[in-house]
Order: sequence, then C-alpha cells, then structure tokens
Amino acid sequence: MNNREWIHNIISRKGDHKVPYSFSFSPAARRAVEEYYGGGDIKETLNFPIRTGSLVSIKPQYADPDVYGNSVTDEFGVVWSTNKIDRGSPIRPCLHEPSLAGYRFPDPSERYRFEGIGDWCRRNTENFTVLWVGDLWERAMFMRGMEELFLDIHIHPGFVHSLLRNLTDYLLETMKILFEKKLEFSSIGLSDDYGTQNAMMLSPSCWREFIKPYLSEIYTYAKTNGRNMFHHSCGNIVPIVGELIEMGLDILHPIQPESMDIDRLKREFGNDVTFSGGLNTQQLLPFGTESEIRAEVRRLKRDMGKGGGYILEPGLTVQADVPLKNIVAAIEEARA
Repeated sequence: MNNREWIHNIISRKGDHKVPYSFSFSPAARRAVEEYYGGGDIKETLNFPIRTGSLVSIKPQYADPDVYGNSVTDEFGVVWSTNKIDRGSPIRPCLHEPSLAGYRFPDPSERYRFEGIGDWCRRNTENFTVLWVGDLWERAMFMRGMEELFLDIHIHPGFVHSLLRNLTDYLLETMKILFEKKLEFSSIGLSDDYGTQNAMMLSPSCWREFIKPYLSEIYTYAKTNGRNMFHHSCGNIVPIVGELIEMGLDILHPIQPESMDIDRLKREFGNDVTFSGGLNTQQLLPFGTESEIRAEVRRLKRDMGKGGGYILEPGLTVQADVPLKNIVAAIEEARA
C-alpha cells in the first residue's frame, strides 16, 4: 500500500490503518528541522504521505524581503508586506470603492501559473496530493479590505455577490485547465478562513447567503472530476461544518483545538468527514515539554484516529517560535 492508497483508505474508513500525519513549516522552522534530519526536503526524507502543491503566484506564500523588497504586489493588485518568518500581510487593497468598474481580473490561463505542476504531479504519484487553487472569501477581503467588505455586505450586497462571482469563475477556470491537462493529483485544496478564535467572523446566515452558493460550485466541480475536496479554514466554524459535509467536503483542515472542541467534532461528524490537524500550536508546541507533546500526540492518534477519518497534524503551520526538540518530539511520536 502506497501513501496515496493509505490516505484514501483513511478517508473511506476501509480497514484498520495506522493514523497518517502531515506537518507544514514556516521557512525558519523548516530549515531547522531539515538540518536536524540531515538536509533535503523533509517531506521526502521522512516520507510524509500527504504532499501539497500550488500554482505559481507573482507573490509567493513566503516572500523574502531580500528578494522582493519591503512589499510585493500580487496578480490581483493587492500589496503585501514581506518578512523572513511568515507570509506577510495585505497592506493595500486593490478595490478602493464598492465597484468592479474599471477593474480587470487576472487571466487564470497565464502560462506561468502552471509551470512545474506537471512534473510535481508525476514525482508524487505514490503520495496523496493536494493542489491549492486559491481562495474565495479571503481573496475578497484582501482585494477590498476586511472592514470595507463587512460594511459592503450590508450596504452594497450586490457588489459583494459580483466580486465573489468573478472570483469563483476564476477558480473554476483554473480547475478546468488543470483537469484538461489530465494531471494526476488527488485533491483540490481551497484555503478560505471563516473563523476567529472564538466564533465565525461573519454570521452563519451571511455565510449561507454570500459564500455557500459559490463554494458549492467549487466543491461540485472538484467532485464531478474525480477529486477529493480539501478545505482549510482557521478558527471556530462549528456552525457550518455539517453544511460543508453536505456540499461534498472530504477533508477539513486544521481543526484548531484552541478554537473548537475537536473531540465533539469527532463525535458529531467523524463518520462523515476526515479531520486533519488538532495538535495545539498556540501553547503546547511552543511552550510544552517533550513528554507533554508526545502524550498529546498519542491521545490524538487514539481518540481522533479511532475508526479512521483522521490525519494528525499541527493546528497551524509550525512557526519559528517552536523549539526544535518539540518539533522532533511531535514528528517522532506521530511516526511511531
């Protein structure tokens, strides 16, 4: 059984399998852990069963200021700050008024976006592969600004629908190109946050009105083309988990234990969706002891992994503030 089959069996709950694992790192944390394990790509060195790839962007996820300067503009026209430890922040939106008049969306078929994707897919045929195609609600916030977009929901709802319609079409066209290339990959990945630490950032009713219809189109298109649907949303999104499942969600990531009762999620939805995440990154990983971390990893494997439908992973990307010994403890206990 290869890694791809392993994850598919976990999703479909076929057989009694070891709990799989996945780890992602910020650049500084990644360099430290790769040096510890002898160099090279850590996912290859330790044979992580899940591999994630993404389309090429003018602004990479981690834009080094030594390369890009203090800011960089992405293909949508949003200006981002840069730094050496994280992805930076959107500091200047591209839509200064609640209107798309005069704005031109980027061309989803630009050749640079797909450079290297075919080779990446071919190298990873034995693994479960997730291709990130972009974001929807998050992208709208980057383009308009968070405060302005929340005001637009109430004052200019037609503009919000128009913006999300265009962004959905951009994502669907991106997916169409990937499918037409007949690339071999396992899952479409969408990164779209709806939660804060304690609650959803917008009411469930607003989510249903403004986001759900477009999200459903994306899910449906992925599923009808034989791909799983992998959705990343930080924060507390308990009120909509059932609806995501009804739309066809296969894997929900990263189920932050600081924001949600993940054991309750397992009890209520564990037969219908696979959870990926659950390891505390705000307190346990940076400040806990190695023995505490190992004990929690064992608990997650036992409780969340019961009956399948679980992939052990930190609740967010491992940051530079996590001591190397704690990262190693989590990885080694996950692999045990």
